Amino acid sequence: MTDSNYFEPRPRGEHAVVLEGNKEIFGAGALAEVGAHAKSLGMHRVALYTDARVGKLHWLEIVLQSLRDRGIGVSVFDGVEIEPTERSLKAAIRFAEADDFDGFVSVGGGSVMDTCKAVSLYASYPPSHFLDYVNQPLGKALPAPGPLKPHIACPTTFGTASECTNVAIFNFLDSGTKAGISNRAIKPSLGIIDPDALRTLPAQVVAANGMDVFSHAVESFTARPFTHRPAPEDPAVRPVIQGANPFSDLNCLEAIRLIGENLVKAVRDPEDFAVREKLSFAGLLAGIGFGTAGCNLPHGMSYAVSGLVKDYYAEGWPRDHALVPHGFSVIINAPSVFRFMGPTCPDRHAQAARALGVAEIGQRPGDDLARGVIEIMRAIGVPNGLSGVGYTMDDLDALTEKGWKQRRVVDNAARPVSKEELKEMFAGAMSYW
Repeated sequence: MTDSNYFEPRPRGEHAVVLEGNKEIFGAGALAEVGAHAKSLGMHRVALYTDARVGKLHWLEIVLQSLRDRGIGVSVFDGVEIEPTERSLKAAIRFAEADDFDGFVSVGGGSVMDTCKAVSLYASYPPSHFLDYVNQPLGKALPAPGPLKPHIACPTTFGTASECTNVAIFNFLDSGTKAGISNRAIKPSLGIIDPDALRTLPAQVVAANGMDVFSHAVESFTARPFTHRPAPEDPAVRPVIQGANPFSDLNCLEAIRLIGENLVKAVRDPEDFAVREKLSFAGLLAGIGFGTAGCNLPHGMSYAVSGLVKDYYAEGWPRDHALVPHGFSVIINAPSVFRFMGPTCPDRHAQAARALGVAEIGQRPGDDLARGVIEIMRAIGVPNGLSGVGYTMDDLDALTEKGWKQRRVVDNAARPVSKEELKEMFAGAMSYW
């Protein structure tokens, strides 16, 4: 594949992209507005989802008070697991089914918002089998039978941008991998992004979130162009993940620029709110971008890294179980992917490298982009590749097998890759310095 001109006619190929609107409110202090917006959406009794850590922060109390001030009843579920599993998701669904809620509010990171998005679907239309809504090949990827109840998503982090996407991810323990639900119905009715919430994020959480934002943006920018997909038989049911497109390009390049200029500063100086505010906005931009384009290989590989983790415990996260934070599980694969896939669309890797702030771009821009990312990784304390989170060359087959199953994102790469090539990329991600 060469770098795409979206406007070139392609016989029998896709010719249009769905640009769904995102209703988002962004600004310091916006969490205090949740009650007003819940009332405008017709909510009277709300199920509020969070996790145990966020449940102890004053951001949650701000949201609860805002809802109560508007006369809205609230019941709180704080049992969302970080990097949620089907176990915690099923518990969250039972909570919603036990009462007559007419709306949902989520306050927390991607784990919380993804859980609430999935709950809104499962509790409204219980499937015959738990995996019916899960992406193929693990599940059937069934569409929602009808509209869902309103959901206001309130991120207290900035990495996942789950408030503006129609994807929910959880760990499926039985298969040791991550499972995804891509369904237009689960996109929140409203996202309220209050950058004030980033003030309390530990430095390493900021680092992981920033790397996730960066990878969202670069993966979307270097994904298979939407014009390279076959034209759909029914244009009314185009897929959620469509491939790189002009709309996603604009958002993603700006997100990359904001990460390059601000992430290291934000990790090194927690008191500099201005840079954290820019990172919050970068997360929103990247979310809008990958919400239409979709991610590709680094995310597909990350699900294997997260699912097979043995004994890695990250600073700033609960230590009750082994966990590779999502942003780290993604970015430790990314430089290897950039080096491998750079020749497929060199101009795009060069543009991404320039946006990141890489000064010199040579004949292999994928290598240059990798070099720029590795410099940031080292500066902010990201683990040194797969070896940094406990993997060895003996794990390559297992990682490849799990990553290969993530067809939604693997097939969104700029060109088809073989299982052996995926294994080579895992091998290249073992260490960087």
